[in-house]
Amino acid sequence: MESFPQPAGPRPLLEGLSEAERSQVMERGRRRVLYRGATLFTQETPNDGIWLIETGRIRVFYAAPTGREITLAYWYPGNFVGGPEVFGSGTHSWSGMAASNSTVLHLPGAALKQLVARIPSLAFGIIDGLTFKGRCYSALAQMLGTRSITDRLAFLLIHLSNLYGVEEEGGVLIAADFTHADLAHMVGATRQWVTISLKRLSEQGVVTTRRSQILIQRPDILARMPGGDEGA
Repeated sequence: MESFPQPAGPRPLLEGLSEAERSQVMERGRRRVLYRGATLFTQETPNDGIWLIETGRIRVFYAAPTGREITLAYWYPGNFVGGPEVFGSGTHSWSGMAASNSTVLHLPGAALKQLVARIPSLAFGIIDGLTFKGRCYSALAQMLGTRSITDRLAFLLIHLSNLYGVEEEGGVLIAADFTHADLAHMVGATRQWVTISLKRLSEQGVVTTRRSQILIQRPDILARMPGGDEGA
């Protein structure tokens, strides 16, 4: 089974729950196995609760009528997807699909509402998760408002290092796996452009790439990277 390091971003939803409380949550959920590329939920369809990721990772994105996709984030084991209407009203604003073979636990809105009323630690976990997602929405809006694709990539790398960064000798490691295609989806560029740009940054000593992980060596340079008129 494909495995990924646990990122340093949002804390796991069930963290802080006792064994008895965890059992209550698991008993109310229905497990689902997704193969890579399978759809979990689709924008503008009715929403009913959340999905707790047990293994793998889930990509949440918006698909425009033109077919272009903008990725909000990739979520890992312990995170949940399906909000912000976690108690099962309204429709999905985003779509979700399995970025790798994954297992998720569906918690219907009505059941989740009952559980939150009985388990304070679960309520805090939901609030923390929604707060983290709000930060991602905010970062996405700021990123898409910058002048160039180069700016977006620099902003994204700083954002990911803030969310998932782990201090290491020589810099800050983004402790979550992101392929060049993943980064391209986030900044609205092509995979080839991202690969070329990361190679350029690596030659300048700004970043070091390790397979699908990135070590930020000079965040100060990324922070003041000038905008340009480069296309993708």
